[in-house]
Amino acid sequence: MKVLIINGSPRKDGNTSIAINELVKTFQTEGIETEVCQIGNKDIRGCIACGSCFTKGKCVFDDIVNELAPKFEAAHGLIVASPVYYASANATLIACLDRLFYSTHFDKTMKVGAAVTVARRGGCSATFDELNKFFTISGMPVASSQYWNSVHGREKGEAVQDAEGLQTMRILARNISFLMKSIDLGKEKYGLPEKEAWQPTHFIR
Repeated sequence: MKVLIINGSPRKDGNTSIAINELVKTFQTEGIETEVCQIGNKDIRGCIACGSCFTKGKCVFDDIVNELAPKFEAAHGLIVASPVYYASANATLIACLDRLFYSTHFDKTMKVGAAVTVARRGGCSATFDELNKFFTISGMPVASSQYWNSVHGREKGEAVQDAEGLQTMRILARNISFLMKSIDLGKEKYGLPEKEAWQPTHFIR
């Protein structure tokens, strides 16, 4: 089984990476393969709602978003990690996720999702809520831990001092592993939940 981890930080080996490394080490003990893609330092433009992905099968802007798409489809779980900027995720990460989720039309039902946030002090819970919305609109179960999935640290390397935050990462990785394995067994025995045809409505009619 495999988890794709998207690192939204522009800083190599920063505090977000420390949180991710704790996840990766724990996944290894659980027999789960991981791939980490750092995108926070990439040039990623936002979605322009052109709809080209519905005919082309991929985003019209051919950058790392299209590289992530097949990795996302093949993965059993997706973790999105971000530093906190003004009680929000890194704008580059949001641009990436907007296009990744909108341009990929494969069924995401029952892929496990989890958000991880890193901050000096505040804004983690707001960013955590923001990132979880990508999962919950896509039929993806959201994995939890012993606390909201956050780690604290300002200067590079300070996150190693957040013992509770790193413990939260380890428990999160174990819970994700359990969920993915349980869902895989459930799919074998019961299949996926029954689908209904989408019934789009608008507030003006």
